[in-house]
Amino acid sequence: MTGAFSVVLLAATVLVFPHRGAASGRLRELIAKAPLTQSFSSSKAEDDPLAAAAVFDLLAACLRSGMPISAAARAVAVAAGGPLEPPLRRAADLLALGADPVAAWERAAADARSDDLRTLARLIRRSARSGAALADAVAEVAQQCRAAVSDEATARAARAGTLIAGPLGLCFLPAFVCLGIVPVVIGLADRVLGGGLP
Repeated sequence: MTGAFSVVLLAATVLVFPHRGAASGRLRELIAKAPLTQSFSSSKAEDDPLAAAAVFDLLAACLRSGMPISAAARAVAVAAGGPLEPPLRRAADLLALGADPVAAWERAAADARSDDLRTLARLIRRSARSGAALADAVAEVAQQCRAAVSDEATARAARAGTLIAGPLGLCFLPAFVCLGIVPVVIGLADRVLGGGLP
């Protein structure tokens, strides 16, 4: 972020002071060394729980468009980022080199750190063996990813409600005892003792 900001600042300096050769030379060096755009896909993919579902939806769309699985895996690997990129890229490379699809996806499943990618690799291996259509199965894996994220969010909300109820109960319990139970006990004691407490 600071690199892009410094490049913009140097570009503004060149526009304001066009005859300064050092600033324009430094700007050319920065442009040559680093691209102006920075890729945040890997950090977003690791932070976003729905990133895997989006990757699988993209793979299903590529397969529905008629792309071969190696080209689709390569295109999706470029867009995926994060932990899904290396196994997808490795499988695409192996398939492009002519490896057996079953062996290529077994390698991807072994390298995967994601259960969803292991499921995808299992489906692709099954499709390679049987010749079954793959796009609908990949879309179903994406739907399962979304359902798992939804279930996890619901479970977290339920846990949060349970954890909040404990401290609230501890806060309201003394007030309930002082305002609800103590006056009743004093009133009963007053009647039982028949004339008040000494």
